[in-house]
Amino acid sequence: MLNLIPKIKNTDSGNFLLICGPCVVENEDICLEIGETMQNICNNLEIPFVFKASYKKANRTSINSFKGLGDKHGLDILKKIGKELQLPIITDVHEVQEVNLAAKSVDILQIPAYLCRQTELLIAAGQTGKFVNVKKGQFMSANSIGFSLEKIRSTGNMNVMVTERGSMFGMEDLVVDFRGIPIMKSFGAPVIFDVTHSLQKPNQSTGITGGTPEFAETMAKAAVAAGIDGLFIETHPKPSKALSDGTTSIPLKKMQGLLEKLVRLRKAL
Repeated sequence: MLNLIPKIKNTDSGNFLLICGPCVVENEDICLEIGETMQNICNNLEIPFVFKASYKKANRTSINSFKGLGDKHGLDILKKIGKELQLPIITDVHEVQEVNLAAKSVDILQIPAYLCRQTELLIAAGQTGKFVNVKKGQFMSANSIGFSLEKIRSTGNMNVMVTERGSMFGMEDLVVDFRGIPIMKSFGAPVIFDVTHSLQKPNQSTGITGGTPEFAETMAKAAVAAGIDGLFIETHPKPSKALSDGTTSIPLKKMQGLLEKLVRLRKAL
């Protein structure tokens, strides 16, 4: 199914899909740097690669948090990255009126976790004919996300993916139940594991989400061992300077070493 995504390469390698990039479009230079670096790494390791960045962030905790450069500007940058690097692009959509606008600039539409039950949004995304990646909400079981996929498929669009990103454990932590992976795979769609957001510590008193990126390798290895179809990882040249999710982003310079280990593990399995 993944080989149907426009511009995607290395789908016959047997490796996991990688969805990777900065949390949000900060500027064109950072997107280009990350895109080029990750493209080279993934080509060398024969990993199917999709560039990820949100053109806007509609769900930041604080009113003072960076939300994006403006819809048109952000989407124009993503479209340019996709064209220049010949990479498939994925971005989030938050409301029905955003869907067709975003679909003109990217290859895959992503439904954020908190919106994964929004029927009209799911149907609008499905009606574009684009691939749709649904993030499983932190409040949902592995079984219940199947109903979200059903809503998209009701439009005749079978090009769906689902992403696991953990479940709420109290108010300020997330846990991942890897038993959910085979359950979600039973729905007949590729299952992605979100390394980045499964390590978040939300609802901090500062209004800025925390995280434990030091466990990224452990979680990614566990997901690969569990038979995941793909990984979702946010990266940044300088995570401490990132305008969103810097506390869980992997430094760009560490991505090659991490992926080399994961590819070896995949092959061993």
